[in-house]
Amino acid sequence: MNIIDLYRNGEPVISFEFFPPKTEQGYQSLFGTIRDLKKLTPGFVSVTMGAGGSTRSQTVDLVIRIERELGLTAMAHLPCLGSERGEIARVLDSLQAGGIENVLALRGDPPRDAEGFSHPEDGFDYANELTEFIAQRGGFSIGGGCHPEKHPEAVSPEADLANLVLKVEAGAQFLVTQIFFDNNKFFGFVERAQEAGIHIPIVPGIMPITSVAGIRRMTSLGGGTIPQELEATLTSIGKDDAAAQEIGIDWAILQCRELIEKGVPGIHFYTLNRSPATRRIHQALHAEGLLQP
Repeated sequence: MNIIDLYRNGEPVISFEFFPPKTEQGYQSLFGTIRDLKKLTPGFVSVTMGAGGSTRSQTVDLVIRIERELGLTAMAHLPCLGSERGEIARVLDSLQAGGIENVLALRGDPPRDAEGFSHPEDGFDYANELTEFIAQRGGFSIGGGCHPEKHPEAVSPEADLANLVLKVEAGAQFLVTQIFFDNNKFFGFVERAQEAGIHIPIVPGIMPITSVAGIRRMTSLGGGTIPQELEATLTSIGKDDAAAQEIGIDWAILQCRELIEKGVPGIHFYTLNRSPATRRIHQALHAEGLLQP
């Protein structure tokens, strides 16, 4: 199933994102999480790949297992920074051989702990180059990433948007946003994107807050700013992660409610390989009639 076709059906598409675990026990736990979330009938799930392609084989194996063993449409993240074109071609060959039809084309980041990291001369410098390469090969529905509040390395929102236009022109069929906590920033971004000529689905990415330290780390890395009201509430609870999770669930429900009511093509949940928070958000939205069973 090509993911772009799901977004043409009219109903909001719910999707979940996971990352490859480091241990066999982690894999067992993850498959339990995916089986649990499968009951919510997601349109698809996605699996990340580590910086510099560090979890390449794990990602490929995991998306193939998800499709074959669980019967879910799975999309592989494919960052290109640090990889030769031949390496990327071999990954695409492996995905196609495994029956995978969807990839999220990303530039990615260099590994944080790789002091001698160097980018190969015949690699891709930007995600639009990777997107074009995949599109020319054919056989995949191609997604791309975007930042409602500007990519951390972009010199300005305007420059960031100009690069996004290049990515869409290269063949991206839908876009999934980085996390954000202020819907006004998302709607403003979508409006600017449309004015720039981008008319493909832009899917909001939502990550329920599960710990104060975790969300501080994410936002420090460019994962969206925290609105003043939410910041004050988080500050008031200190390091109480149980309270943070309740606050995060309530905030995400408010976000998703407005997003769906205003007609977004779907919601992409960053699950952190856990199901309780995402399941509770889905349950609340379903109870309000905003999501199908």
